[in-house]
Amino acid sequence: MNNFLTQSPSFDLPKKLSRLGDLAYNLWWTWQPEAMRLYSQLDRAMWERLNHNPIRMLHEIKRARLNEILKDKDYMDSYRRVFEDFDAYMAYKDTWAHRTQPELAQHPIAYFSMEFGLHETLPIYSGGLGVLAGDHLKEASDLGLPLIGIGFMYAQGYFSQRITEDGWQEALNNFLSFPELPVLQVLKDGEPVTVEVEFPDRNLALHVWEVRVGRTPLYLLDSNVEGNSDYDRLLTARLYWSDLDRRIMQEVLLGIGGVRMLRALNIQPSVWHMNEGHAAFLTIERARELVEAGASIETAIEKTRGQNIFTTHTPVPAGNDEFPLWLMDKYLAAIWPQLGLDRERFYDLARHQQPHGETFSMGVLALKFSEGRNGVSELHGHVAREMWHFLWKDKRVEDVPITHVTNGVHTANWMARRLRMLLDLHLGSEWMDRLDDPNLWDKLDTLPNEALWEVRQHLKRKMNFYLRERVRDRWTVGGFHPVQVVSAGVLLNPYVLTIGFARRFATYKRASLILSDVERLLHVINRPNMPVQIVFAGKAHPADEPGKQLIQNIYRTVKRAETGGRLVFVEDYDMNLARYLVQGVDVWLNTPRRPMEASGTSGMKAGLNGALNFSILDGWWREAYNGRNGWSIGEDKQWESSEAQDHADAQDLYNKLENEIIPMYYARDINNIPVEWVGRMKESIKTVTPNFSTRRMLKEYVEKLYSKALG
Repeated sequence: MNNFLTQSPSFDLPKKLSRLGDLAYNLWWTWQPEAMRLYSQLDRAMWERLNHNPIRMLHEIKRARLNEILKDKDYMDSYRRVFEDFDAYMAYKDTWAHRTQPELAQHPIAYFSMEFGLHETLPIYSGGLGVLAGDHLKEASDLGLPLIGIGFMYAQGYFSQRITEDGWQEALNNFLSFPELPVLQVLKDGEPVTVEVEFPDRNLALHVWEVRVGRTPLYLLDSNVEGNSDYDRLLTARLYWSDLDRRIMQEVLLGIGGVRMLRALNIQPSVWHMNEGHAAFLTIERARELVEAGASIETAIEKTRGQNIFTTHTPVPAGNDEFPLWLMDKYLAAIWPQLGLDRERFYDLARHQQPHGETFSMGVLALKFSEGRNGVSELHGHVAREMWHFLWKDKRVEDVPITHVTNGVHTANWMARRLRMLLDLHLGSEWMDRLDDPNLWDKLDTLPNEALWEVRQHLKRKMNFYLRERVRDRWTVGGFHPVQVVSAGVLLNPYVLTIGFARRFATYKRASLILSDVERLLHVINRPNMPVQIVFAGKAHPADEPGKQLIQNIYRTVKRAETGGRLVFVEDYDMNLARYLVQGVDVWLNTPRRPMEASGTSGMKAGLNGALNFSILDGWWREAYNGRNGWSIGEDKQWESSEAQDHADAQDLYNKLENEIIPMYYARDINNIPVEWVGRMKESIKTVTPNFSTRRMLKEYVEKLYSKALG
């Protein structure tokens, strides 16, 4: 990127520790446990208090403590090893992409997403879509794919959640301080790079920030620019504005502004990947460029379509953004003349007839003007083909040109350090480079049960300690009722069967399914000598009233004295809490109304840590479940009635919990090891880790979509 600079701020560090400042601005450290420990060992209490933010830590830590560290031989040896590994990683050229996909080397992949979940210190994500995007970037870095991320630098991040005594979710906005974050402003000749986007009544300027994700750059647009109106400066302040005016403007900035940003940075992608439909206006901007150069709109669309890829993530109609035509008039009236179109022909690009009138559908736009199209699991591929069949009426449903690439998770980011160390001993230190090789995992059968069970117990104790400390911290702030202290997990027992349910609280995910028979559930969790505890966590969108009511209903059950503190709701779910939960629970519960879970990824994170999934046969679990690596809930079929489905699924859930799961967990040998349970843990790790990793996922994207886009 000639003539472009990002300048890292300096820290007052001893020369022998100076590289800690450089590393703080490359998120490679977030998936390298030993690198992370370089920061945490400086001051563990400060590390937790600052929410694992190395930049703030290096600014706040006392010089006297750093001088002490210089005398710690073990620390300095670790420092040397970490930076040897970092330098080797950054300089390594013989990557998987270089060896197997040389044609991609000079053809960057532009990856657009409304959100990126990279680490808790950078809260520019709301949930699974963003965390998947973050894992996508990390794996691209590991594989050496020339991928570039494009998104927004949200000045307010995503909201923090507080639960009132009555169980109502309150949203607290976080105002981010950019100098305390691993983001660097992109400059040219000492001045901020500026991108302009035109609206009918004004132009809007954007600045650009860079996040370094290993070898992968992520560029974030920011409308908080002097000269913009106060209203426009807030456009990139927050994820998913509820009012449609701001929502459509955001999507114009992401799609059209994102293309212009890449042009301003002299980056010429050959593949344009839209992670959901929010960025679909990029298809219009790319066509507009060719029309401006003299091509007809038909030629422009045909020439650009082959390089566009669209990943749809939801079978829920409300999850696909659509805008009324009058709103399109308000914000895009200036663009259709630039395409050589009149109003009606422009709307024909993505017109969608709805019961309430015609709309401009971002999903239709992305599908019509992308040659590569995919759902995110096998079942979701079927659902997507049926859902969008009206765009290909001349084809049979099964021939609708939408394929699938099942989601995955970034193993190094989500697997517990203690488990990684155990696998190093039994699979060899290079196993992470071969993690998508199924033959490697046969070795897991020889892993001693005692060793794996000890890791499981360690991770449960670690989770329980963390949850208690969260309660203590929240209690000291004030405004926390004593009943809420119990409800937040202070009475959890690390030696009790623990079930986790943590995700976005949308109604179709049926978080309350396990509470459908409360008296039966109370009997389950309070069974003598075989108790069960359940940890709930998750946020509802601030505008989702039914989702917030669902949280309230669950919280009121959690507060009941009869639960004995065994039902818990942990507020403010984020990546840090997610890490403890997926590593620390015994069972990961997922109860969506089939087939509305496109894929899901939280269960993958739990499964690769040895937790056993107990899930509806929807999304990824329908492909993963083999009868030995967890349990299914309900049947692999479509239901005509949601009420009948809910009833049948709830009965199956209770029956398997009472008759299979709980007895198996508490059936111990002479050494107090649940042998059959540990066997299922091994099967979970063996099947989930190689098959549901981003390593497998990105290789599949290359094979099915990226390579074809190059022609």
